[in-house]
Amino acid sequence: MHRYLSLLALAGALFAGDALAWSAEGHRIVARIAEAGLTPAARAEVDRLLAAEPDPTLAGISTWADELRDTDPVVAKRTAKWHYINFDGRCGFEPPKDCPGNNCVVTQANLMFGVLANRDKDDASRTAALKWVVHLIGDLHQPMHASMRDDKGGNDYQVNLDGEGSNMHRIWDGTIIERRALGAEAYATELLLQPLPDDPTLASDRPTLEWALESCRLVESGDLYPAEGTHVIDEAFLDAQLPLAERRLREAGYRLAMMLNYALARPKNVP
Repeated sequence: MHRYLSLLALAGALFAGDALAWSAEGHRIVARIAEAGLTPAARAEVDRLLAAEPDPTLAGISTWADELRDTDPVVAKRTAKWHYINFDGRCGFEPPKDCPGNNCVVTQANLMFGVLANRDKDDASRTAALKWVVHLIGDLHQPMHASMRDDKGGNDYQVNLDGEGSNMHRIWDGTIIERRALGAEAYATELLLQPLPDDPTLASDRPTLEWALESCRLVESGDLYPAEGTHVIDEAFLDAQLPLAERRLREAGYRLAMMLNYALARPKNVP
């Protein structure tokens, strides 16, 4: 893992549609789980970098990248493809094919991590990078944002729930978790009671890609969609998806904490 993270610091060279990845609540849940796992040194650096923010917490900035649509449409348009990756019919990564121009969530998560971890960068750049890392690690774990299907991350797969139209991307963004009617803080507190088992991806030289491939394989299994040819879903379908959605939130939160601890509080003699 250390080898991979040090490589990320040097990574400067290396269409899921218009829906967001996780609802605002989902991103805040991931961020609150990560906040609980920060070391004191990493937390102090987060506090310093976010001191000028209206809500100077990871949860407070977790939706910043989506809010650019309203606050800075030009930047939002330029970075729209950073939130997802389209694997072309298979769960395998060929950068020129799957991430042209480095415009995908896997590469941008790596590049932003490199900026955040670089202590020679100015605070404004590192703060923006922190906002991106918090958001993009959440995005990586929303299965519809790393899909091998040709339905634009579920946006083109229309469904009917309780007599109302929706699509599979929107169902995974928020419908599954929001129906529990818990606030982000309460939800994160509940999920923190369920620690993750050993995580083999942390030994990888490329964990962000591993996390995207995890999402892709979940989509590839077909279990995230209703039965083939079916477009009417019900509460039972949502109940069946809930454990996986909550697991992905937990994984995203714990993994984000690990990345931030390394980027913000690693010993100075570690490259």
